[in-house]
Amino acid sequence: MAYHVLVVEDQEMPRQLFEIFINSSENYTHVGSVANAGLALSMCRNQKVDLILMDVMTELGHSGLEAAAEVKQTFPHIKIIIVTSMPEYSWLERAREIGVESFWYKDGKKNAILDVMDRTMEGESVYPDNTPLIRIGNSTNHEFTERELDILRELTTGDSNTEIGERLSISASTVKYHVQNLLDKTGFKTRTELAAKARSLGIVIK
Repeated sequence: MAYHVLVVEDQEMPRQLFEIFINSSENYTHVGSVANAGLALSMCRNQKVDLILMDVMTELGHSGLEAAAEVKQTFPHIKIIIVTSMPEYSWLERAREIGVESFWYKDGKKNAILDVMDRTMEGESVYPDNTPLIRIGNSTNHEFTERELDILRELTTGDSNTEIGERLSISASTVKYHVQNLLDKTGFKTRTELAAKARSLGIVIK
Protein backbone atom coordinates (compact mmCIF):
# COMPACT_ATOMS: atom_id res chain seq x y z
CA MET A 1 0.00 0.00 0.00
CA ALA A 2 1.36 3.40 -0.99
CA TYR A 3 0.97 6.34 1.39
CA HIS A 4 -0.62 9.50 -0.01
CA VAL A 5 1.68 12.53 0.30
CA LEU A 6 0.83 16.23 0.10
CA VAL A 7 3.66 18.71 -0.51
CA VAL A 8 3.40 22.24 0.93
CA GLU A 9 6.31 24.21 -0.53
CA ASP A 10 6.38 27.64 -2.19
CA GLN A 11 9.78 27.35 -3.90
CA GLU A 12 9.65 25.66 -7.28
CA MET A 13 12.92 23.74 -7.19
CA PRO A 14 12.51 21.98 -3.82
CA ARG A 15 8.83 21.35 -4.62
CA GLN A 16 9.77 19.61 -7.85
CA LEU A 17 12.49 17.63 -6.10
CA PHE A 18 10.04 16.41 -3.47
CA GLU A 19 7.61 15.37 -6.19
CA ILE A 20 10.33 13.47 -8.06
CA PHE A 21 11.49 11.72 -4.88
CA ILE A 22 7.93 10.74 -3.94
CA ASN A 23 7.14 9.41 -7.40
CA SER A 24 10.38 7.42 -7.47
CA SER A 25 9.31 5.37 -4.43
CA GLU A 26 6.74 2.61 -4.55
CA ASN A 27 5.90 3.41 -0.91
CA TYR A 28 4.35 6.79 -1.75
CA THR A 29 1.86 8.46 -4.07
CA HIS A 30 1.97 12.20 -4.70
CA VAL A 31 -1.57 13.57 -4.31
CA GLY A 32 -0.83 17.26 -4.81
CA SER A 33 1.32 20.27 -4.09
CA VAL A 34 0.40 23.74 -2.82
CA ALA A 35 2.54 26.83 -2.36
CA ASN A 36 0.37 28.28 0.41
CA ALA A 37 0.20 26.51 3.78
CA GLY A 38 -3.24 28.04 4.29
CA LEU A 39 -4.57 25.58 1.70
CA ALA A 40 -3.28 22.46 3.47
CA LEU A 41 -6.36 21.84 5.60
CA SER A 42 -8.78 22.09 2.67
CA MET A 43 -6.59 19.70 0.67
CA CYS A 44 -6.82 17.21 3.53
CA ARG A 45 -10.59 17.60 3.60
CA ASN A 46 -10.96 16.99 -0.13
CA GLN A 47 -8.71 13.99 -0.62
CA LYS A 48 -6.94 11.19 1.18
CA VAL A 49 -3.69 12.37 2.77
CA ASP A 50 -1.46 10.21 4.97
CA LEU A 51 1.64 12.42 5.14
CA ILE A 52 2.43 16.09 4.59
CA LEU A 53 5.84 17.55 3.76
CA MET A 54 5.29 21.03 5.20
CA ASP A 55 7.56 24.03 4.66
CA VAL A 56 7.43 26.69 7.38
CA MET A 57 7.59 29.91 5.36
CA THR A 58 5.15 29.70 2.45
CA GLU A 59 3.38 31.89 -0.08
CA LEU A 60 1.60 35.04 1.12
CA GLY A 61 3.26 34.75 4.53
CA HIS A 62 1.26 31.73 5.66
CA SER A 63 3.05 29.70 8.34
CA GLY A 64 3.49 25.98 7.88
CA LEU A 65 3.60 25.58 11.65
CA GLU A 66 0.20 27.23 12.03
CA ALA A 67 -1.15 25.07 9.22
CA ALA A 68 0.31 21.97 10.89
CA ALA A 69 -1.53 22.85 14.10
CA GLU A 70 -4.82 23.18 12.19
CA VAL A 71 -4.32 19.87 10.43
CA LYS A 72 -3.43 18.09 13.66
CA GLN A 73 -6.55 19.40 15.39
CA THR A 74 -8.82 18.19 12.60
CA PHE A 75 -6.95 15.15 11.28
CA PRO A 76 -4.67 13.91 14.10
CA HIS A 77 -3.92 10.71 12.15
CA ILE A 78 -2.20 12.61 9.32
CA LYS A 79 1.56 12.59 9.86
CA ILE A 80 3.55 15.76 9.20
CA ILE A 81 7.22 16.36 8.48
CA ILE A 82 8.34 19.97 8.74
CA VAL A 83 10.88 20.68 5.98
CA THR A 84 12.90 23.89 6.10
CA SER A 85 16.29 25.36 5.29
CA MET A 86 16.01 28.06 7.97
CA PRO A 87 17.89 27.48 11.27
CA GLU A 88 15.40 29.46 13.42
CA TYR A 89 15.74 27.52 16.70
CA SER A 90 12.25 28.15 18.08
CA TRP A 91 10.65 26.20 15.25
CA LEU A 92 11.91 22.88 16.63
CA GLU A 93 10.19 23.44 19.97
CA ARG A 94 7.04 24.77 18.32
CA ALA A 95 6.80 21.72 16.06
CA ARG A 96 7.07 19.38 19.05
CA GLU A 97 4.38 21.34 20.92
CA ILE A 98 2.02 21.00 17.95
CA GLY A 99 2.60 17.26 17.75
CA VAL A 100 4.43 17.24 14.42
CA GLU A 101 5.99 13.81 13.99
CA SER A 102 9.27 14.77 12.32
CA PHE A 103 11.47 17.72 11.38
CA TRP A 104 14.01 17.76 8.54
CA TYR A 105 16.44 20.39 7.32
CA LYS A 106 16.51 20.43 3.52
CA ASP A 107 19.68 19.10 1.96
CA GLY A 108 18.44 18.05 -1.49
CA LYS A 109 19.31 14.40 -0.96
CA LYS A 110 16.73 11.86 -2.09
CA ASN A 111 17.70 9.09 0.30
CA ALA A 112 17.74 11.44 3.30
CA ILE A 113 14.14 12.65 2.97
CA LEU A 114 12.82 9.25 1.93
CA ASP A 115 14.47 7.74 5.01
CA VAL A 116 12.78 10.32 7.26
CA MET A 117 9.46 9.64 5.51
CA ASP A 118 9.82 5.87 5.95
CA ARG A 119 10.76 6.15 9.61
CA THR A 120 7.94 8.61 10.26
CA MET A 121 5.33 6.35 8.66
CA GLU A 122 6.66 3.45 10.74
CA GLY A 123 5.83 5.42 13.88
CA GLU A 124 9.17 7.03 14.66
CA SER A 125 9.58 10.70 15.52
CA VAL A 126 12.65 12.04 13.72
CA TYR A 127 14.12 15.34 14.93
CA PRO A 128 17.62 16.82 14.53
CA ASP A 129 19.69 17.22 17.68
CA ASN A 130 20.32 20.87 16.88
CA THR A 131 19.82 23.56 14.28
CA PRO A 132 22.32 23.80 11.41
CA LEU A 133 25.56 25.56 12.32
CA ILE A 134 25.62 29.04 10.77
CA ARG A 135 28.52 31.46 11.01
CA ILE A 136 27.64 35.08 11.69
CA GLY A 137 30.53 37.50 11.96
CA ASN A 138 33.10 36.16 14.43
CA SER A 139 30.64 33.72 16.00
CA THR A 140 28.07 31.04 15.18
CA ASN A 141 24.42 30.64 16.11
CA HIS A 142 25.36 27.75 18.41
CA GLU A 143 27.40 30.14 20.58
CA PHE A 144 24.35 32.23 21.46
CA THR A 145 22.23 31.54 24.52
CA GLU A 146 18.46 31.12 24.17
CA ARG A 147 17.95 34.54 25.70
CA GLU A 148 20.40 36.09 23.26
CA LEU A 149 18.53 34.46 20.39
CA ASP A 150 15.26 35.84 21.77
CA ILE A 151 16.80 39.32 21.92
CA LEU A 152 18.29 38.93 18.45
CA ARG A 153 14.89 37.99 17.01
CA GLU A 154 13.33 41.07 18.57
CA LEU A 155 16.11 43.27 17.18
CA THR A 156 14.87 42.49 13.67
CA THR A 157 11.74 44.55 14.44
CA GLY A 158 13.81 47.71 14.83
CA ASP A 159 12.13 48.44 18.17
CA SER A 160 13.80 50.11 21.14
CA ASN A 161 15.27 48.32 24.16
CA THR A 162 12.28 49.43 26.20
CA GLU A 163 9.77 48.00 23.71
CA ILE A 164 11.72 44.74 23.41
CA GLY A 165 12.01 44.49 27.19
CA GLU A 166 8.27 44.90 27.61
CA ARG A 167 7.57 42.03 25.20
CA LEU A 168 10.10 39.76 26.91
CA SER A 169 9.23 40.90 30.45
CA ILE A 170 12.75 42.10 31.19
CA SER A 171 14.23 45.56 31.77
CA ALA A 172 15.58 47.79 29.02
CA SER A 173 19.01 47.64 30.68
CA THR A 174 18.96 43.84 30.50
CA VAL A 175 18.14 44.05 26.79
CA LYS A 176 21.03 46.48 26.34
CA TYR A 177 23.37 44.07 28.17
CA HIS A 178 22.44 41.16 25.88
CA VAL A 179 22.70 43.31 22.75
CA GLN A 180 26.22 44.33 23.72
CA ASN A 181 27.15 40.68 24.32
CA LEU A 182 25.87 39.81 20.85
CA LEU A 183 27.87 42.65 19.29
CA ASP A 184 30.99 41.57 21.19
CA LYS A 185 30.59 37.92 20.08
CA THR A 186 29.95 38.69 16.42
CA GLY A 187 32.09 41.77 15.92
CA PHE A 188 29.31 43.79 14.29
CA LYS A 189 29.44 47.54 14.93
CA THR A 190 25.70 48.22 15.12
CA ARG A 191 22.59 46.37 16.22
CA THR A 192 20.95 47.16 12.88
CA GLU A 193 23.76 45.49 10.94
CA LEU A 194 23.67 42.48 13.28
CA ALA A 195 19.89 42.09 13.06
CA ALA A 196 19.85 42.39 9.26
CA LYS A 197 22.53 39.72 8.89
CA ALA A 198 20.87 37.36 11.36
CA ARG A 199 17.55 37.72 9.54
CA SER A 200 19.09 37.17 6.11
CA LEU A 201 20.80 33.98 7.34
CA GLY A 202 17.55 32.70 8.85
CA ILE A 203 19.08 32.45 12.33
CA VAL A 204 16.11 34.34 13.73
CA ILE A 205 12.80 35.02 12.04
CA LYS A 206 10.13 37.20 13.61
